[in-house]
Formats: sequence, structure tokens, C-alpha cells
Amino acid sequence: MTRFAAIIVAGGSGTRSGREGPKQWEPLLGRRVIDWSVDAFRAHPGLVKLVVVCPQGSCEAGFPDDVAAVEGGQTRTASVQSGLRALDTPGDMPVLIHDAARPGLTAGTIDSLLAALASADGAAPALPVADALKDTSGASLRTVARDGLRRVQTPQAFRKSTIEAALADAPALVDDLEAVEATGARIALVPGDMRLHKITYPEDFDLVTRLLAPANPAPRVGKGFDVHGFEPGDHVTLCGVHIPHSAKLQGHSDADAAWHALTDAILGAAALGDIGDHFPPSDPKWKGADSAVFLKAAQDLASGRGHAVSSCDITIICEAPKVKPHREAMRQRTADLLGLPLDAVSVKATTTEGLGFTGRREGIAAEAVAVLTPLR
Repeated sequence: MTRFAAIIVAGGSGTRSGREGPKQWEPLLGRRVIDWSVDAFRAHPGLVKLVVVCPQGSCEAGFPDDVAAVEGGQTRTASVQSGLRALDTPGDMPVLIHDAARPGLTAGTIDSLLAALASADGAAPALPVADALKDTSGASLRTVARDGLRRVQTPQAFRKSTIEAALADAPALVDDLEAVEATGARIALVPGDMRLHKITYPEDFDLVTRLLAPANPAPRVGKGFDVHGFEPGDHVTLCGVHIPHSAKLQGHSDADAAWHALTDAILGAAALGDIGDHFPPSDPKWKGADSAVFLKAAQDLASGRGHAVSSCDITIICEAPKVKPHREAMRQRTADLLGLPLDAVSVKATTTEGLGFTGRREGIAAEAVAVLTPLR
């Protein structure tokens, strides 16, 4: 078993991704984008040490104890050098340098790179160029021959001493491989993987989601139901959205019946009991708690059992307040919390035509269905 160290470069701002914050911290199929790579490296039996290089001034928390987090520099080269300094491994040990925005890393790619280093000074995964290429830098279009061209991905693998020496006086680089190429070193390209597509633009999130979603999944389906009565107040909370009303919902937490039902649906699909098992109303810890805590915890528990929440459908049953004006905000809030595409979240509302306790405007009920698919 070849032992190796790894550096995940997560120091960029991701301004082209269309998200408010850095893309590496954004949710993707129930995990942060960066966590896909962290988990892939940590699962490999050859890993000795993993370093994450964070943006300056905002080193993100939430990594396992065996992952070191350090601040990066103003350039990619400076960030990689920061990661290398955090490695206390021998100079001849392989180090894999990976972009946080490429979440589709597999053990097979890691193994191929380590094997290539047996006869090379650097290695990287690469894919052939399938599309026609045009040069638009001049006054007119010019066709660029694609024969022999390759799209180079990450991780890129080197011995630690090799990449340290190559980066010592390197200018601004396209990638780390460029620095080693400039020394005349031996470079090996191994087969790339479409799942290593880099998230750069807004549409890439949907593309990578589809690439990483399990193929031919055997889904699990769970159903949840919740009800809360009214008490004096001026708003209700449904799917994390405050809706003005002449009363509020009574409950130990924020009484978000919609998210409580969805929490139960996720727990049910994963055969993990119900919301009362994990967040008993008798525990003062949960008094007034934001139901986002319950919903996210249910997703994390399901993930720990190997299941990803892939879609959900919530039905709110009440005579008042009117849900429709707030429905899109409720969908978006739920999608953002669970890291799902908006078109995977449905929120509907109905009445009971004046019948029952909801018909008498004594409270609100909610039903939810959650679909879970296996994690890779």
C-alpha cells in the first residue's frame, strides 16, 4: 500500500458560481462541496495526512479532528505552498493536490495517480477534448486542432520535494503540473473522470449533482405527519418562513408543523424512529428551537446510514393563513437547507372544506413525503 498525503485547495472566492459565498462551502446532495473530497481522501487506506487550505481570514470549521486547516495566500501557488508547509511528511512521499470544487473524487483515481508516480515525477487525470475548438482572440474565428489536446483535472500527484522545488520560484500558474513541466520532469497522464467536473458557473451545480447522484438507485420513501394548535400570537412559522397571522402555533420548539412532518418523513425512510425519539419535547434544550436544527439533523442521520435526501413533497392543511403567497419562499428555504435543487422540493396547501379541527381554524396540520437514495 503506497502511503501519501493530500492537500485540498479551497482558498478561492468562487465569484463566478452565482452563489453568495465561496462555492466550496455550498451544499451538494446533503454534504458541502468540499466534504465530498475530504471524505474520499479519508476513506483511502493509504492516506497519512490531509490538509485543507482555506480562504484568508475565513478558515471554515466543521472538519474531522484528523484534518488540518490552514489559511491560503493571494495566489493558488501561495495557497499550495501553505498546504505543503503544513505537511510534516518525508520529501519522497507522494502528495496529491486537489481542487475543492471537484467533488467527484474516487479511490480509483487516487490509485491510478499513485501507480503513475512509480515511473514519473508528476501525474494528473486527463480527458480528451470532444468539442470543436475556436480561437476568438483575433478579428475572426480560427479553428484550433484538438488532436493531442487534453483537459487536465485534479488531483495532481507529485513527490513532496519535487513540487516544493518546482513552486519555489514559479510565476502565476494555470495548475501545479505546469511548474513541474517547466523543469523538464517526466509527466504521466492517467484516465480522467467526468465526475471530476469542476464547479465554476451556476449551471455546474446541477450538472455535478446529476453526475454524482447514484445510478439506478433503490429509493426509500418515508411519510410524516404533524399537527399544532393555535395560541395567541402574530405569526406562524412554516418551512422556516414567518407568515403573519392572528395566532401562532403552540409547541415546545418553534412549532413548524411542515418541517416537523418532513423531519419525520426522512427519519421514517431511513428507519430511524421519529422526531420525538431524537428531540423529545420534555427536554428543555429544545424549547423554542428552530426546526431547521431538527430537519438538518435528520438529514445527517440518514446520511450516516448511507442515504441522501433526493426530493420531498410537503402538504400543509389549514383554512388560514393563506400559504400560496409564501410557497416559493418555503420551497427555496427548504431546498437551501437540504442542499437540493429547487425542482426537488414541493410545497402545497389545501383545506378540509370547513371540516375537522383545521376546518374550525383551531390549528394547522402538515403531511410530508421524503425520497432517499443511496449515497455512493
